[in-house]
Amino acid sequence: MHCPFCNFADTKVVDSRLSGNDSQVRRRRECLNCGSRWSTIESAELNLPRVIKKDNSREDFSEKKVELGILRALNKRSVDKDSIDTAIQNIINKLKSLTDKEIISSQIGILVMQELRELDQVAYIRFASVYHSFEDLQAFQDIINIIEKDLTPEMIKTQLKLIDEENTVNKKK
Repeated sequence: MHCPFCNFADTKVVDSRLSGNDSQVRRRRECLNCGSRWSTIESAELNLPRVIKKDNSREDFSEKKVELGILRALNKRSVDKDSIDTAIQNIINKLKSLTDKEIISSQIGILVMQELRELDQVAYIRFASVYHSFEDLQAFQDIINIIEKDLTPEMIKTQLKLIDEENTVNKKK
């Protein structure tokens, strides 16, 4: 690597350490000519698959689109930003691990639903209702029944209540 200060071609690595969820290496470098020091960050360059849309057109994967879909489903739900970022990173990691160069957009929707189900069941139902094009109340009831049956005790503890039961009881009195 060339020195960014004097453009000398020979540098040495003084220190290396993992950073960025252990997916990057931060290296401290020193120029052998001028003695200047600087840091570089290295990460594997893995290509995300191209997305095949419903109309058979293709486009590059957009992390922003996934984020917007998740945020739309989580609208007015209090889920912290770190949990959202982790969910998005989980989706990206699953996509990076694929060997296929293309993926159908519906498969990305399934990955988003899997992450939303862990984050917030209301957001999951919102996303699923659009994803599956629910047309009647029975479709909502069916998905709610499936979720209720599969809830683990940990998921029950971490989920936000849809209706504050204490306030509802007080209003009835």
